Amino acid sequence: MFQSFDVSSDPSQGPARVARLRAYLAEKGLDGFLVPRADEHQGEYVAARSERLQWLTGFTGSAGAAIVLPDSAHVFVDGRYALQVRGQVDGATFTVENLVDTPPAKWIGENVAAGARLGFDPWLHTIGEAKALRAAAETCGAELVALDTNAVDAIWTDQPDAPLGRVEIHDLAHAGELAKDKLARMADMVHDAGADHCVLTDPSSVAWAFNIRGSDVPHTPLALGFAVLAAKGEHLLFMDKRKLPRETEAYLTQLADLRAPGMLDDELVRRARTGAKIALDPALAAERLRMLIEDNGGTVVSMPDPARLPRATKNAQELDGSRAAHRRDGAAMAKFLDWLDGQPPGTVDEIGAATALEEFRASTGEALQMPLRDLSFDTISGAGPDGAIIHYRVTTPTNRTLQDGELFLIDSGAQYRDGTTDITRTLPVGTPDAEMRRRYTLVLKGMIGISMLRFPAGTRGADIDAVARLALWKAGLDYAHGTGHGVGSYLSVHEGPQRIAKTGTEKLLAGMILSNEPGYYKEGAYGIRLENLIIVTEAEPVAGGDIAMHGFETLTLAPFDRRLIATELLTREEFDWLNAYHARVLAEIGPLLSGADRDWLERAAAPFEAHHHPIR
Repeated sequence: MFQSFDVSSDPSQGPARVARLRAYLAEKGLDGFLVPRADEHQGEYVAARSERLQWLTGFTGSAGAAIVLPDSAHVFVDGRYALQVRGQVDGATFTVENLVDTPPAKWIGENVAAGARLGFDPWLHTIGEAKALRAAAETCGAELVALDTNAVDAIWTDQPDAPLGRVEIHDLAHAGELAKDKLARMADMVHDAGADHCVLTDPSSVAWAFNIRGSDVPHTPLALGFAVLAAKGEHLLFMDKRKLPRETEAYLTQLADLRAPGMLDDELVRRARTGAKIALDPALAAERLRMLIEDNGGTVVSMPDPARLPRATKNAQELDGSRAAHRRDGAAMAKFLDWLDGQPPGTVDEIGAATALEEFRASTGEALQMPLRDLSFDTISGAGPDGAIIHYRVTTPTNRTLQDGELFLIDSGAQYRDGTTDITRTLPVGTPDAEMRRRYTLVLKGMIGISMLRFPAGTRGADIDAVARLALWKAGLDYAHGTGHGVGSYLSVHEGPQRIAKTGTEKLLAGMILSNEPGYYKEGAYGIRLENLIIVTEAEPVAGGDIAMHGFETLTLAPFDRRLIATELLTREEFDWLNAYHARVLAEIGPLLSGADRDWLERAAAPFEAHHHPIR
């Protein structure tokens, strides 16, 4: 199994740990400390060693922060975790704050007393974040103090060691481009930016650039390390050699000079003292890197990570691999849905469903000769009111049985060598009521709206987010998360910079993979989310039009539950899209199934007949 359902946090530990942290801060002459959910690479998934926020507060979400002051402590989470945080954090110790409406920088400016000395670890905050934090501290007359030793590390006596996951070569058949050619392209970009060197801080960028994959963090095949790219000359890769099998080490030595991770600081200082111009991405690079360069006479050149856009715009082999991964994953999903349909209400629980789906993925991957390498995240398996917790993670104590009359939401994904998947389906347990069917269909209309959309070059995710919400907004409903995130190619299931959200400022380019996942959540009752992955297609002429338009190709192949679809709410265009999608699911997944599974899919993907009311 690639996931555990053990409880990984304990709210009762919070008060004692906060007390120890306050005592340490007092010894160091500090009045507070910031604890982001981050590591030195600013990644979403972090090694156990870097789970400082979870250790201190009990909160296990993938985004958040805490601020501990002498007389108060605060934990910041976004809308996805508003319900989850209540059950994981000691409410008498921590006040919950909104990470989006009142992020730490804004909160500091409004709440920290003049003269206070607020500590932070510059390895765990980006250059941009540190700048905002400093400005906020100055506004209220406080001082932001960069620490050489992380205050949580100082009191975390049994902190895990740094990971040493095995690093593998990601072969050309899946990568689609040689690493030496990628590195040459990026070296030209560094030169064009006016820099001598560029530090790659994102392990996804390092993995993509060098065509390697690792196993240092959960569910994402990353090898933690840094690279220093040279505009001219030799590149440097800072990675623990204990992670490198002989073949991988020999391969990497042809691309870069291999150095121990601990040598990065000295190398940057050495180059800075020669007056080097070193590029950093202020949205990704740690503040510590800026300090090392500028404090030693070097110049920091602000430059977007040169791997981000090339990595996001998948090449033909990466896209073909993703299509193959989704066909395989769709077959596993069909087997799971057929199995679940055959279980009477009250006989399956959330863990049993999540476990079964993982087993179907594993067996299907083996049968189709592309083994499941991992899940792409811990499965969100929420029955009834648990489905309303947007990023619910089932544990043994919270495990709930799927009961008659409820909805069941399952959001899951897989990692295969040829692609990364992410799919959400919402299913009825027994007979759904009219409200459930109506709201499910409103969510489905939003997904179809994005799926059918055509848009001109230059369109950003923020420009189209409302399309997914339109039907819900008309009914006075909404959801507290973005509509879509970028997805990697056997990399992170949450990949930037592309996203469909109110904050999605990156232009949508051909070859980008995104999720399309509107939802609706009724607290204490049920949750609805539907998710497919989609590819941005090349701009093509529109008959009778003036401008070539991009569109989306849907990757995910799994039927929507017909028991929840109120077809009378669909327009003729939406109705036709749904039938065409189900026909495609049957055509592409059907040949991979046999017997009862094939029979089930034929029923689930059968065309809908037009409702007796006229479809608008």
